[in-house]
Amino acid sequence: MSPMMRGAIYGLAAAAIWGGMYVVSDQVLTIVPPFALLTMRLLLGLLVMGGVLWARRERLRWPNRRETVSLILVGLLGFGISVGAQFVGTDRSNAVNGALVTSASPAFILIFAAVILHEKLTWQRIIAVALATLGVVIIIDPSKADFSSATFVGNLALALAALTWGLFSVFLKIVSTKLDTMLVTAYGFVGGLLLTIPAAFFEAGGRPIGEITFSTLLGILYLGVVSTAGAMWFWNQAFKLVDASIASLFFFAQPLVGAVLGVALLGQEITSALLTGGLLIGGGVLLSIYPVEKLLTLRQKTSAQAD
Repeated sequence: MSPMMRGAIYGLAAAAIWGGMYVVSDQVLTIVPPFALLTMRLLLGLLVMGGVLWARRERLRWPNRRETVSLILVGLLGFGISVGAQFVGTDRSNAVNGALVTSASPAFILIFAAVILHEKLTWQRIIAVALATLGVVIIIDPSKADFSSATFVGNLALALAALTWGLFSVFLKIVSTKLDTMLVTAYGFVGGLLLTIPAAFFEAGGRPIGEITFSTLLGILYLGVVSTAGAMWFWNQAFKLVDASIASLFFFAQPLVGAVLGVALLGQEITSALLTGGLLIGGGVLLSIYPVEKLLTLRQKTSAQAD
């Protein structure tokens, strides 16, 4: 299997996990405040990654001092600032706003990849991002968004999350080229904890943690082990294998998976908006994976064989 296809599988797997994460997050956030929950997620993720790394310690090339600082700073940006801003934004705004605003992340990744990584900003990649973005907008239904003054702080936090996730993803591509993906992920969690732990203590003064029931505990474990350790390893691996501007397209699978789960688990209707949006997202992803030139070449070969 080519690196492109493996990268696509990893990226789509991460996005699929995150797409189903929001139902769990919404429930757990009613009990556990945002930064406390994020700290728990990162600690659980670090525990899982640490165990695997310890078992493989003799086969790994560990980062030197400079690489360690870079990994921790990238983690601080992604897992601390970006994901923290997303949690705060979702908590102070609403799910529709969150999905709409954070869907700008792939566009930021596309721009930063061109500026920082000098990746080609081709019309094909721009059209792929535009198609997938349109698909997200159709699925989400912007008429349900709330951009009033009541959600201003939340929307601002969501915009910060989208911008910093774009930067994080591009820097992730840089730091992961020579190191094992699990190492990159684990050190990133450490960087995120540098911000989330003090933020959680500050947050606790005005919003303490509620009663932790068994279902809440299961939700926290799922968010930490599956949505943090597992999904972030998949996401980091995708960016290691393919261009950042292409890997960014996999982000769009999140709202599609969320909508499909709503149909499967909550009995929601299969609407024309879901079908249309899903086709546009799929078309955008396929357009990024299979360049037009390759499709034309394949068509010419097929025609030649037929003749």
